[in-house]
Amino acid sequence: MARILVVEDTPANMKLMLLILATAGHSALQAATGRDAIAVALAEKPDLILMDVQLPDMDGLSAARELKALAATRHIPIVAVTAMAMRGDRERILAAGCDGYVEKPIDYRKLLDDIARRIQAGGADRTVP
Repeated sequence: MARILVVEDTPANMKLMLLILATAGHSALQAATGRDAIAVALAEKPDLILMDVQLPDMDGLSAARELKALAATRHIPIVAVTAMAMRGDRERILAAGCDGYVEKPIDYRKLLDDIARRIQAGGADRTVP
């Protein structure tokens, strides 16, 4: 299964994400800030990153932009995990370099389906919402 970096600053949300991933057989790395996400991604080269958008120190979209600008991490698919579902949010998320997004509250079945498609496609499927 995949090694997935979960970037989430709310402990309850992190716990939920880790449980969902473990139940599906994935292993998880953790980061609570945008800067930590970049450091962990550079050091560990995960298969996929689930990135909360609202983070302390550096928001998730800024972290995604930085990760996509680095040769060592630009290939890693990034899925934004966000409560933002207003007009224009999807476009803004994709423009920041995210390969897709998952809305909160999380539907674990959709999340796992999205992860499976992205891992299988090598992260290139930007058509998945």
